[in-house]
Amino acid sequence: MNIAADPLTVPADWPPIWSSMLQVRASLPGDAPEPRAGAAAAVGALAWDSDTGWQVRRGCSAASMALFAAYKPLLDAATSSARPWLVAQLGQSLDGCIATASGDSTYVTGPHSLLHLHRLRALCDAVLVGAGTVAADDPQLTTRRVPGPHPTRIVLDPAARLDGHARVLRDGQAPTLWLCDLRHRERAEVLGAATGAGATSRVLGLPGLLDDDGELAPAVVVGALAAAGLRLILVEGGGVTVSRFLAAGCLDRLHLIIAPVLIGVGRRGLQLPPQATMDDCLRPLAQVLALGEDRLWDLDLGPSK
Repeated sequence: MNIAADPLTVPADWPPIWSSMLQVRASLPGDAPEPRAGAAAAVGALAWDSDTGWQVRRGCSAASMALFAAYKPLLDAATSSARPWLVAQLGQSLDGCIATASGDSTYVTGPHSLLHLHRLRALCDAVLVGAGTVAADDPQLTTRRVPGPHPTRIVLDPAARLDGHARVLRDGQAPTLWLCDLRHRERAEVLGAATGAGATSRVLGLPGLLDDDGELAPAVVVGALAAAGLRLILVEGGGVTVSRFLAAGCLDRLHLIIAPVLIGVGRRGLQLPPQATMDDCLRPLAQVLALGEDRLWDLDLGPSK
């Protein structure tokens, strides 16, 4: 297994590649229902091949090629997939925790991983987080650390537990959807109005988001976002939300970042249903990329979905 070069210093040849990737995304409407592979044969430093997808047109450094390889599946899916495509990202410790027992997660992973996360946001139509992450971290979910557009921000709050004061609902930096089960929509709307939710945010009540047992139905989320023209989706956290989408078979890719830190008793990252034998466990194809001291495990879940 090869671990790619550390991109602490952005390679000199990376900016034009990243710029070309953003051009590709901008040229592909998110709500197109059919494959769009014929939309462009070449964009800046990149070229489309019907067999291998997007490729760098000219030779580039090993560090830039390693970075490009991590984001290429998103570009390929945006260009050629006729269905919604989901990537999740989760940063955790060596012992599988995303925070301490008290909830402190500042910071589990390093600055390289944060930069990577912002690039993922810039390439996706939407970024989704659960209500627990919003309550604990009050994130902005923007792309302020990299060139590129802010994605639509999705707050997954099935039972409308949030109080409406979250920054993501009020700052107006990007369109924001507050997703809840249809039975709880009125509560979310009242809270949003009372707390002055921004004009760019709105409540979306989904029938069947919670089943009769109160369990989340991730496929309902995916279908609703696709209907809204949001087809390339980043599931950013937290651990419970990522685990639910993974267990439901909704993810195409998982970017699992492991930081060289031991937390001990803390809040767990991935939590999947128990399996009887190792043969029943997921063993996806994997590539590894160094992000400073962290290691990104890029897991391909597509074939087993």
